[in-house]
Amino acid sequence: MSIEKKATLSDEALGAVMMCLQKCLLEQSDIVPMLKNLDFTTVNDELYVLNPPIVKFDAEPAEAAEGFNSEDEDLTDDA
Repeated sequence: MSIEKKATLSDEALGAVMMCLQKCLLEQSDIVPMLKNLDFTTVNDELYVLNPPIVKFDAEPAEAAEGFNSEDEDLTDDA
């Protein structure tokens, strides 16, 4: 096997790999199939992902801290 041209991961491609990792950790699944499914293209000797993973999170409203009332504390600096 000969190397024709060297390419590095773009910031976008690195982010896509990190999203694969995060998705697989959340789903407790194997990362290998997801990485093998990524399609890359080269632009200016950098690799870009054509089909980055989609990670969805269930949005749950954050509960207010117990005993905290935002009206009780004045955060302005009058001094």
